[in-house]
Amino acid sequence: MDQFINLTLNGLSQGAVYAALALSLVIIYQATRVVNFAQPALALISVYIAYTVSQATGSYWLGFGAALLTGLVLGAATERLLIRPVHGRSPLNAIIITLGLLLVLQGLAGMIWSNEPHSFAYPMDYRGRFSPSDWFALGSVGAAALMLFALYRFTPLGLRMRAAAFRPEAARLSGVRVGLMLTAGWAIASVIGALAGMLAAPPFIFPNVLDEVFIFAIAAAVVGGLENPFGALAGGVLLGLGMSYVSGYAGPELTTLAALAILVVVLSIRPDGLFSRPTARKV
Repeated sequence: MDQFINLTLNGLSQGAVYAALALSLVIIYQATRVVNFAQPALALISVYIAYTVSQATGSYWLGFGAALLTGLVLGAATERLLIRPVHGRSPLNAIIITLGLLLVLQGLAGMIWSNEPHSFAYPMDYRGRFSPSDWFALGSVGAAALMLFALYRFTPLGLRMRAAAFRPEAARLSGVRVGLMLTAGWAIASVIGALAGMLAAPPFIFPNVLDEVFIFAIAAAVVGGLENPFGALAGGVLLGLGMSYVSGYAGPELTTLAALAILVVVLSIRPDGLFSRPTARKV
């Protein structure tokens, strides 16, 4: 019983990381129909900035704030400078751009900070059954999800962002600056991605540290449904729990296979994801 509880707690903590990165993917996909393959690279640069600031100041939390700010700027700049020029064309163009940006930023990180692993601290003590660091991961992702829900549900900005994503022409006629709303969506998604990077990177960072996490995040987003932010959160938790149970009872070498099995089973039953629902959309 103790093992089951430990595996459940570990799965929730790890699933929160997958859920955060999956949520960042879903936000962008909802708005632009593009899977942002550059998301782990944007998060990576944010984490390296946090590492640099923490090394210079001795404060993890200053580095944490710098990472979120870097994510905000990088997300907005990516949409404005790279994605906006191909908006309205084939989604494949934007996907190719994000793949190219992924390679460029990972290479740039290796050139600036080297390809060698650097020690990167946990935000809190990571020892124990469900450590303070695990609580922080779960709490911070939960808080981010609640703030995002409140933004979309209760604020004029959130209403404009939803209108820009689902009814862009009607939004323009109503005076909404659609381009600015899409930029805001990319910026918010990148901030959440930077949070996921800060949670996933310890204890060492290197240019490819987030690649595996990103693969599981894509699986979580697909399992939950690419059109549903709540589905991304649920998919991340489901994936984290499933992989934790398999690792504990069958062996860690089978965790990747477990993620694939969960993905295949869900898509066999619900091809659009567990929480997907038909959504009318005009391009």
